[in-house]
Amino acid sequence: MRLAVVSDVHGNVAALRHVIGHLATQAVDGVINLGDCVTAPLWPKETWETLKELGAHTVRGNHDRWLGDEGRVAQSPVIAFAHGQLSSEDRASLTSLPPTVRIDGDVVAVHGTPASDTEYLLEDSIDDRLCLSTSETVNDRLRTVCGARLVLCGHSHQQNAVWASGRRLVVNPGSVGCPRYAGNPAPWRNEAGSPHARYAVVTRRNGDWSVELFVLAYDWTPVVERALAVGHPDWAEAFAKNG
Repeated sequence: MRLAVVSDVHGNVAALRHVIGHLATQAVDGVINLGDCVTAPLWPKETWETLKELGAHTVRGNHDRWLGDEGRVAQSPVIAFAHGQLSSEDRASLTSLPPTVRIDGDVVAVHGTPASDTEYLLEDSIDDRLCLSTSETVNDRLRTVCGARLVLCGHSHQQNAVWASGRRLVVNPGSVGCPRYAGNPAPWRNEAGSPHARYAVVTRRNGDWSVELFVLAYDWTPVVERALAVGHPDWAEAFAKNG
């Protein structure tokens, strides 16, 4: 089995389309999407339409869930923008996505951790920076996951792969469309990064999983232009400063 894993597209259809083009060279059997699909001052509607065409197994992220939370919509300009760009049917589809997806009995996919879509599985936040958690901590967060040899998570936007107890491979494919510092009012407090599109391909051979992590350059000038056009220069800067 060979699966592509995408996560945290955050409305960046330009990055998503580039990843889909690259996927055509990978001969995968399917795609898993770990959520946070559309929320950004970019292209929420177009992104969701493209993801539906992709036919991925999709997990609900916290941002997908928040599209149905009136308080969050009122408080966050980014969530409000996405909410306004989507139809009621699209919003209902996103908020009703499952929090966990299991495939072939061997793969468990979540957005954050098995218990929460707002917590990190592989990292701890220290002074607004993320660092890899200890093996003991990761294993404790996976205590309810039984039988799976591959666990997939997103949310942190940090691309990584670690070995957990029970010969489990845990993979975060990184973010397709959103650097971790994008929209952050104090980006210098976060880790260094880049606007590249990130995803992963996992392969099972003889019962064991391996992973390839991809970091793709694409033309992110349209992302800068779109963010400026809808009144979000902070998001434009997240891509322009590295472009």
